[in-house]
Amino acid sequence: MAFFTSLYSGSSGNCSVVRCEGKYLLIDMGKSCRTTLNALKEMGLAVADMQGILVTHEHSDHIQGLRVFLKHYNVPVYGCSATLDNLLDMELVPPAAELIAIEGRPEEIGGFVVEAFPTSHDVPCCGYRIRTPDGGVMAIATDLGVLTPQVHQALAGVKLAALESNYDRNCLMMGSYPYHLKRRIQSDRGHLDNAECAAKVLELLQDGCEKIALCHLSRENNTPELALATVREAILCAGLKPGENVVIQAQKRNEPSDWMEF
Repeated sequence: MAFFTSLYSGSSGNCSVVRCEGKYLLIDMGKSCRTTLNALKEMGLAVADMQGILVTHEHSDHIQGLRVFLKHYNVPVYGCSATLDNLLDMELVPPAAELIAIEGRPEEIGGFVVEAFPTSHDVPCCGYRIRTPDGGVMAIATDLGVLTPQVHQALAGVKLAALESNYDRNCLMMGSYPYHLKRRIQSDRGHLDNAECAAKVLELLQDGCEKIALCHLSRENNTPELALATVREAILCAGLKPGENVVIQAQKRNEPSDWMEF
C-alpha cells in the first residue's frame, strides 16, 4: 500500500511525504534541515530511502531547509524549470545540486511516476500528480489562487488529494493584515479559501476520491476546526457522510500528521 503524510504544513513551513514499498518522495522542505530530519526520524524514515525531492516553488515556507540539506545529502531535486532556475540564481541550493526539470512529461523517480502541473500563484509554481509503485494515485495542490482547468485535470480520478485550505474569508477580512496583503491572498494568484476548497473536495469525493488532506492552513486566518467544518458542511449538504468510506484530515502545523493510506 501507499501512504501520505505531512511532516509539517502551514504558512510557517510545508513538507510532505509519499511512501510506498520502503521508498519515498519528499515534497518541499519549508523548515530547517534539522527540523525536517527530526521529523523524518520520528516517522521512521531514513534519508537513504528518499528517492527525490519535489519542489513546488521558491517561497521560503517551501524551501527553507533545502540548501543545508543538499550540502549533506546527494538527493535529486525536481520541479518546473523556472523554479529550478530561480533556486540556482538566488543561491537557494548548492551549485552542484542535481536539479531535474519535469514539466510537460511524466518522470519516473525510484518507481514513482510523477507529473507536474501548473498552479496559479504569484511566482512560478506547480503541484504534483503521483502514481506509486503499487499503482496508487494521489495529487497535491497548494499555493493556488484559483482552480484552473489544469488543476482540475490533475486531480481527477485520484484516491487521495492533498489540497490547500489556506484561509477563512471572514477571518482574513476581520484580521490585522494590511489591505494590500488581503487582496494578494484573495487574488487568483494567491491562496485557496476554505469554501473554494470544500467545493472541490465535494467534486473529488463524488468522482471516487476516498482521502482528503487539507494543507497549508494559515496560522493567522484559519484553524483546523474551521477548515474541517466548512468541508463537512458541504459534504453533508450534498447527502454524503464524512467517515463512511471518506477520510478528511487537516494536516498539523508543527509536527507530523497521521499516515493516510491510499
